[in-house]
Amino acid sequence: MALQNLVRQRTSGSLNTFGCRWVNRAQIRAPFRIFVHVLPATLLLTAVGCQWAASGHNTTGTQLYEQGQYTAALQRFQKVIATDPQNADGYYNLAATTHRLGNQRSDQEMLTQAESLYNQCLDHDPNHLECHRGLAVLLVDTGRNDRAFALMKNWATQNPASAEARIELARLYEEANDPETAMKYLEDAVQKDANNPRAWLALAKLRQQSGDLPQALQNYQQSLAINPAQPMAAAEAAKLNHQISGNAQTATPPGQTQIAAPAYGGGFLNRY
Repeated sequence: MALQNLVRQRTSGSLNTFGCRWVNRAQIRAPFRIFVHVLPATLLLTAVGCQWAASGHNTTGTQLYEQGQYTAALQRFQKVIATDPQNADGYYNLAATTHRLGNQRSDQEMLTQAESLYNQCLDHDPNHLECHRGLAVLLVDTGRNDRAFALMKNWATQNPASAEARIELARLYEEANDPETAMKYLEDAVQKDANNPRAWLALAKLRQQSGDLPQALQNYQQSLAINPAQPMAAAEAAKLNHQISGNAQTATPPGQTQIAAPAYGGGFLNRY
């Protein structure tokens, strides 16, 4: 499948529902610090009020988005930004919804606006996973594949210990029909963070596609060991386990008794 078609599917992914973020104390100018001992209750109430308002709009907007009411969702996410101009998740939700509507309407102005909103999200949270992904999708949608790769490579370079950046970069390479480079980035990702279930899952899928079923099964097991609540991964692991076991039985020479070998760590329920 073409890179553009595959990547575009991600704009319909789940939206964030987090509330607003409180201002860093380092941003408070020195003359006002003498009042800190007098104002904690006021600050707490203000922060909680902001969080409730932004979180409420984000939650309602997400529900509207999932119902296909994108214009109404857009209005809710605009209120998030108005309530809390530093809310990175609000910018992402607004960007993703604008992106979706821009694609539906073939509206270049909305796509340009979505790109600006994605960038504002990254201004507030340079490591925002969904925002990096959404912006990469938009760049591919608008025929700028090189910019999408540059975005992800820059993120990975600036975060040498980040597995997530490498997972997303591997996605781009896989969808660009370069599974070998994708594999290298995923192998790097699990080395950076061996407790990242997404990295092991992505590696499992790629190895399954390449025909390396035993290693794919092991990677599914590793992902499930970290996060057992992955029914699709568990189903794939069970299918592979059955397939490998069936192949082993078929390969048993006539007249010999097959010895039940460990199914790559004891089957997909084994915890690594």
